[in-house]
Amino acid sequence: MYDNFQPLRDEWEKRHKSKVMYWTNWNYAPLITRTPINSIEDFKGKRIRGYGVATDVIEALGGTAVPMAAPEVYTALERGVLDGVYGFDFITAIAYNLHEIAPHFTDIGDGPHAPAATIMNIDYWNSLPENIQKLCNELVAEIYDGQYHTVYDNANREYVKRALAEGVKFNIWSDDLKKAAKEAVQPAQVNKWVDTVAKPAGIDGNGMQALIQTAIAKHAPQGKLLRPEEIALG
Repeated sequence: MYDNFQPLRDEWEKRHKSKVMYWTNWNYAPLITRTPINSIEDFKGKRIRGYGVATDVIEALGGTAVPMAAPEVYTALERGVLDGVYGFDFITAIAYNLHEIAPHFTDIGDGPHAPAATIMNIDYWNSLPENIQKLCNELVAEIYDGQYHTVYDNANREYVKRALAEGVKFNIWSDDLKKAAKEAVQPAQVNKWVDTVAKPAGIDGNGMQALIQTAIAKHAPQGKLLRPEEIALG
């Protein structure tokens, strides 16, 4: 996307004066709940901590999205103010000990929730000697060629061991249930972004989304990074 959609490059390089060194995705973020969620019907009426795109999913599936700062979530779960959490990546959730109160971790068929960019001031980047720039680009190539997968897979496996030892109950929705959930969320979520974010900013949202869909179709079948639930149940 960064290479092929100029408005995205302009936002970083011109507006933020940043050289994007490389992109990663946040780790998988399961639905984390106090009680099992085995259907969309189970989701309805639940108070789930969420923000951003997570809010769209929670509300589309019949839950109530509750915005809340991350440090407050554990206590809110403990007191019953929240029924669950959506948008915490798996490792963060375990590190925050959310599973002590909400032990049900469910794969509902979603993908990564957000990208993360590692950046450098673009003027500083341009001031670096060519050999240093070349070295940086070689390191980035290593990340994209497999190191990202290696780092995340190793970390996920270690945290899955801890999670299982500490009572986490992993669950994966059936393909039919995942399909029904996706249809409840999409394309309404993307259309909302196109109408309320892209258009007011003068961005061709439909054009950007077409590039995204092409990239997903090209790269998703090659994906190797297992979800925590797949590791636990496999």
